[in-house]
Amino acid sequence: MKKFLSILTLTFASLSLVYAVGFQDNGASKTTIINALKMGNNSYVTVEGNILKRVSDDKYIFKDSTGSMTVEIDSDKWNGLTVNTQDKLELSGEIEKKMTSVILDVDTVKKVETK
Repeated sequence: MKKFLSILTLTFASLSLVYAVGFQDNGASKTTIINALKMGNNSYVTVEGNILKRVSDDKYIFKDSTGSMTVEIDSDKWNGLTVNTQDKLELSGEIEKKMTSVILDVDTVKKVETK
């Protein structure tokens, strides 16, 4: 019986550890595009706005009330979403600064429900 209780206790302790690591704060701070453009390379941000147009297979021009920037959204990041230029989106990802450009490499795409 003691062995069974020990195993049961370990099982529940293991399960609680699994659930404890289920949420991982990626440190994304919600910001505007004008501020995102000024942030350092590899900064993790969340921006909210609309896609204006597609510029290549996985690159888009994304706009909010403060400006626009290029975002890169790989096909596996859409998670089945279908959007158009009227849909408000929340994008989270990492700022990539190149010599002459700043791109948001998107990790998550969420459609924002408007009221």
